[in-house]
Amino acid sequence: MAQTIALIGFGEAGSAFARAADWADARAFDIRNDRAGLAHALDVKFARCAADALADAELILSLVTADVALSVAQDYAPHLAPGALWCDMNSVAPDTKRAAARFVEAAGAHYVDVAVLAPVDPARLAVPLLLAGGAADAAAGALSAAGFGNVRVVGAEVGRASAIKMIRSVMVKGIEALTAEMMLAATRAGVAHDVLASLDASERGASWFSRAAYNIERMATHGLRRAAEMEESARTLAALGVEPLMTSATVRRQREAAGNPIAIPTGCGT
Repeated sequence: MAQTIALIGFGEAGSAFARAADWADARAFDIRNDRAGLAHALDVKFARCAADALADAELILSLVTADVALSVAQDYAPHLAPGALWCDMNSVAPDTKRAAARFVEAAGAHYVDVAVLAPVDPARLAVPLLLAGGAADAAAGALSAAGFGNVRVVGAEVGRASAIKMIRSVMVKGIEALTAEMMLAATRAGVAHDVLASLDASERGASWFSRAAYNIERMATHGLRRAAEMEESARTLAALGVEPLMTSATVRRQREAAGNPIAIPTGCGT
């Protein structure tokens, strides 16, 4: 049976999902009105306010930025229909998601902790999703019906999916930040090609010329968003009693890399 879907936030993730989906009655709300044209081009109704987007919506995908994920849940919860599934897909710490859940549940809706484990483009509806919370099973069914093809429930406790994502990000985004630091130094020393070739010679797998180029591109394009995510990872570690020394440094390196790509030399592995 068709379900009414609302997307809160219509940036990269929301538009990528809408482009791949066949949603008959999808609505979107974004504080950036300039995204209305993109929504209409993808047959998504662009609501004039959050209340209009959420009215009678059964499945809500919260796709905002990490710094406003909690306030959006708090501010928009009163507009949720009873029994609605609020799928929080934002990259925030478990404690942040548990705080958001309290507002959503108090409004009579169901909160679902969703971790998105890969870039939404090009994966789109095939992107791996981890779900946690009391309504995780129901949300898994609703998301599958909406076209998502890689959904897995990891537990009934809100925050479990987020913990997996945030702790995993310590490695994924940390490697990106280390790559940027290495390439900044190698470029200034005039030995970038030799450093990458040396790494290729000592490891098997994907060429370091390709890996470095990919890591630098992700940071240059998404560094600000990744920095915000890593701040949430740092909060996750701190809550577990682990001092986030490297993770805090990754926040700074990701933020500084935003919009500042580093030239990567070409090699036989590219």
